[in-house]
Amino acid sequence: MPSSPALVQIHHLKKSFDGRSLLQISEREVQRGQAYVLTGMNGVGKSVFLRILAGLEQPDHCRLQFGGEMHDLRHFPRVLRENIVYVHQHPVMLRMTVAQNIAYGLRLRGVKADEIRTRVDAAMQWAGVQHLQARLPQGLSGGEKQRIALARAKIVGAPLLLLDEPTANLDGQAREQVLALIPDLIASTQAVVMACHDRDLIHLPGVVHWKLRDGDIEVRSEGK
Repeated sequence: MPSSPALVQIHHLKKSFDGRSLLQISEREVQRGQAYVLTGMNGVGKSVFLRILAGLEQPDHCRLQFGGEMHDLRHFPRVLRENIVYVHQHPVMLRMTVAQNIAYGLRLRGVKADEIRTRVDAAMQWAGVQHLQARLPQGLSGGEKQRIALARAKIVGAPLLLLDEPTANLDGQAREQVLALIPDLIASTQAVVMACHDRDLIHLPGVVHWKLRDGDIEVRSEGK
């Protein structure tokens, strides 16, 4: 039986800074039903790679195939903005309550108010932040903000989820709480790409290990 087409196909991604080549990725695919961890030394471009895929950083050149159509990432189209969600290493919190932060993506997509309330309640319960729903972001801990950001990402159901160092600034219980959410987050979307150094994420079962080195991505292993 032939395999299903990739969710995303990346073609000739190039990015330079001040005349120095940072990324030179000829071809890479993100398969449906698969999670990836992207590792590499600090400064090699892991976050830049994710930000290009999310439309937050302009490449010198990159064509991306999604939904049977080819798109030039120098002119990021709306269809990709609606289907790719990026979670920052330092989560961006809007100046509104926790519940409103989590609901934000659904409101942008025109979801009805009753459905938003139902889905936000479920997302807050999943992330363990129900008790924070009326709080403003000021004063929340890093772990609380990360769980809120993951709930906000999960709730919209985008096919591709990009996580930039989801546990990098956390330790102790906060890190464990975020780690506990990742497997279910992976199971609830079509594909996840995580830039990280966290060995617990790198060694999650079934995860494909990508390593960014010398501007290109090497496929290292699955679940190792």
